[in-house]
Amino acid sequence: MTRPTPERASRGRATPSGGRQGGTPRGGEPRSGAPRAGGSSGKPAPGGGRTGTPRSGAPRADAPRSGAAPRSGGTPRSGAPAPRSAAPAPRSGAPAPRSGAPARQSGAPARDAAKPVRSPRGAAPAARTGTAKATGAPGAGDRRRAAGAKAGAGKATRTGANRTTRTATALQAPPRRSAPSRRRVARPAPRRRPGNPELRQRWLVGLAAIVVLIFVVRLVQVQVIDGPGLAQDAQDARLLTSVTPAHRGDITDADGVVLATSVDRYTVVADQASIQEFDGGSRVDAEGLPVEDGALGIAQLLAPVLGTEKAVLAAELTGDRGYVVLARDVVPEVQRAIADLSIRAYVRTDLTSKRTYPSGSVGGTVVGFVNSDQVGQGGVEGAYDDLLAGTAGSVTFERSRDGLNIPTGEQQSVPAVPGQDVRLTLVHDVQWKAQDAIDAAVSSTGAEYGMVLVQDVRTGELLALADSGAADPNDRSTAAVADGSRAVSVVFEPGSTGKVITMAAALETGAWTPDSQFTVPFTYTTPNGQTFHDSHEHPTERLTLTGVLAQSSNTGTVQVGEKIPVQVRYDYLRKFGFGERTGLGLPGESPGIIVDSADAWDGRTRYAVLFGQGVSVSAMQATSVFSTIANGGVRTTPSLLAGSVADDGAFTPADRPAGERVISEKTADTVMQMLESVVDEGTGNAASIPGYRVAGKTGTAQMWVSSSAYTYMSSFIGVAPADDPRYTVSVFLKSPHSSIYGGDIAAPVFKDVMGFTLQKMDVPPSREPYVALPTTW
Repeated sequence: MTRPTPERASRGRATPSGGRQGGTPRGGEPRSGAPRAGGSSGKPAPGGGRTGTPRSGAPRADAPRSGAAPRSGGTPRSGAPAPRSAAPAPRSGAPAPRSGAPARQSGAPARDAAKPVRSPRGAAPAARTGTAKATGAPGAGDRRRAAGAKAGAGKATRTGANRTTRTATALQAPPRRSAPSRRRVARPAPRRRPGNPELRQRWLVGLAAIVVLIFVVRLVQVQVIDGPGLAQDAQDARLLTSVTPAHRGDITDADGVVLATSVDRYTVVADQASIQEFDGGSRVDAEGLPVEDGALGIAQLLAPVLGTEKAVLAAELTGDRGYVVLARDVVPEVQRAIADLSIRAYVRTDLTSKRTYPSGSVGGTVVGFVNSDQVGQGGVEGAYDDLLAGTAGSVTFERSRDGLNIPTGEQQSVPAVPGQDVRLTLVHDVQWKAQDAIDAAVSSTGAEYGMVLVQDVRTGELLALADSGAADPNDRSTAAVADGSRAVSVVFEPGSTGKVITMAAALETGAWTPDSQFTVPFTYTTPNGQTFHDSHEHPTERLTLTGVLAQSSNTGTVQVGEKIPVQVRYDYLRKFGFGERTGLGLPGESPGIIVDSADAWDGRTRYAVLFGQGVSVSAMQATSVFSTIANGGVRTTPSLLAGSVADDGAFTPADRPAGERVISEKTADTVMQMLESVVDEGTGNAASIPGYRVAGKTGTAQMWVSSSAYTYMSSFIGVAPADDPRYTVSVFLKSPHSSIYGGDIAAPVFKDVMGFTLQKMDVPPSREPYVALPTTW
C-alpha cells in the first residue's frame, strides 16, 4: 500500500467535523461534501495506530465491492473506490499509517480484506477490468495511494525513534489487511416516536373533568351556598317600601272648634336618571304636539299640570339624581291629573300631610306649629306631639322596571295609626276676645306688647292665653310663630300684685288682722337703715291692714312685714310657686328668679320682696297666685289640655294633679274680701263690672332692661265673681306710654275681658252684697 506524501497528508488533514483543512482535491474531486477514502477524524484507534474506520454504516476503504476479488497487497482493484489519503490520528503512543489500510504492529493478524468498499462521493468509478481508463495517465486512485505511501514513509512518529522504527517495520513487513476506514457522515435525525392517541385522550378527559368540576363547584356555590342570599338580594332590589304617613290629630278648643288640622297633600318627585330613557313614542301633549324623548318629553306632559314653564321644568328634570322634588303640597286634584299621565316610572307622587290652622292667629301662639316633617315645634303642637303624631304605616310591594306594582308579587302592608285629637281648655271666643282687647290696649297706650290670661280658679284650666300681635301659624314668612307665648317665657318683678302674698302670710301667721292699724308716711326707714317710699307722694295716713292693701302703700307693707320673720317671707313665696315652673307644659316656660335661700337676701331685698320686688315671675306664675287665693287657698296646676279624643271618638280626660293647700280657707276668704276693697274704693276702681263683685290688685313693677336702665310692667289681676270665684283674669302691658299705672291702663282691659267671659260662660251675677272692711282708722 502506498502512503501519501507529506504535502498531500498535510492538505488532507481532517477537521474536527470530518472534512479536510485547506487544499484542493486532486483529479477533479469535489471539495465540499466529498470525504477522502483514507480520511479520518484524527482520533487514535484502539490498536494504537490511526484508524481508517468509517462512521457507522460506512464500508471499509480497502474492501472490494460485492463480487469483486481484492488485489494483493491490499490495493484495491481497478474500479474500486480509492481510500482516503489520510488516516485518522492515532491515540497517544499508537501511531497509525496514513493510508487507507493502516498497519498493525508486528505479529498482528491481518483482517479479511475481501470486504467490498463503497466508493466515496464524487469519486470517479474505475473500470471493472482492473485497468485505468485509456487516458495515457495513471488512474486518480493510484496517484492518491502512491502519494499517501510516500507521505507515510517519510513521516516520523510522534514518539521519536520508536515511531520511526515502527514505520520502517511496517513498510518492510508483508502486506497486511487494511483496517477499515470510517467515514464521517452526518448523524441522521432521530426518528420521532409515533404519537400515543390514548395518552392524548386521557389528557383531554382529565382536562374536561377539571372544567366540569369547576362548573359544578360554582353551581353548588351559586345554587346551594349563595342561592338564598342572591335570591333575597334580587327580591330586595324589586321591593319598594313606601311610608304611609299617619294622620296627625286635630287640635280643638274646649267646644270642638278646630284650631289645627291636617289635610292630604302630595309631593311630586322625579327620577332624573330614568327620565333620560323616556320614549315619547306616538304620544302627544296637551297642545297636540308630538312628545319628545327624555326630559323634554316629560316636561311637555307635566308642565301644564303643575302650572310651570316647559323649559324651566325640563332643566329640573335633567341630571342623574334619583330624587328631585318638583313640587310640594300638591292638592289631590293635581295628583290625580299626574297619575293620568302614566309616567309613574319617571315621576311619582308621595302622599304627605299639610298642617293648616283654620282659626289663623286666634290661639296661634299657643297652638304652635310643625316643621316640614310634621313634627311639632312649638306651643301645643310641640308639647303634645306624642299624642298628635300617631304611628306611620308602610306598604311594601314588588315593582316592575317601569315602577308599577306586580300584582302577583310579594306585598306587605302595615296600616298607619292616626294620631289622637287634642282637646284644649281654651275657649275660642274668649281667646279671640282676649287677643282683640290686648291688641287694642297696646295700640292705645303705645305699649311694646301685652298679655292677657283667663283661668278657671277651680280647675286651673286656661280659657285664654293671649299675646298681642299673635302670629298666624299659616304664615311662615316670619319667625314670629316660633317665639312662643311671652306669658310663660318672659319674667318680671310682680310689683304690687305681689303684696297679696304678704297679706296672706300676715293673716295666716296671726301677725295682723284686717283691721290692724298702721301709720303710713310717704317715706319709711327700716331698723337696718333701708329707706322706702310710696309711688305717690302723700301726707302721713292712718290705714288699716285692708287700707294698706287698698291704697297699695309700699311703706305700709314694709311695716306689716317687719313682724313676719325673713324665713317665713321666703317660704310663702315658694309656697305660692315662685322659683318653679307652673306645670303648664308649654315649651320655653321659665321658672322665674328667686334666690336659693333667705340668707342670700341682702338688707334691702328682705324688705323689697314684701311689695313685689327682688324676685321675678312670669305672667302665668303671677296669675296663679290670685287663682290660689280665689280657690280657697288651694294651689292647682295650670293646664291647657282638657283631654284627648281617639279615632273612635272616645274621650280621655287629662290627668289633674291634686291641689296643694297654701293657706287656710278662712285666710283666703279674708284676703278676697280685702281685695274687693281695692276695686270698690282703692286703685282698681276701673276694673269694676256691673252686677258682679270683683276682687283684684293693681301693679306697677320695674322691669330691668340693663344694669342701669329699667322700664315698667303695668298690670291688673282680678277675680270674679268675688262672692263665688269662677275666673281669674290678668292683664300685663310692657312699657306703656300713656300711663305706667296698672289701675289706669290695665284695669279697663280686665273689665272688658272678664265681662265677656262671664257672659260667654253663663256665670250668674253676684247675689250677696259686698260688705266692706274698714280701710282707715
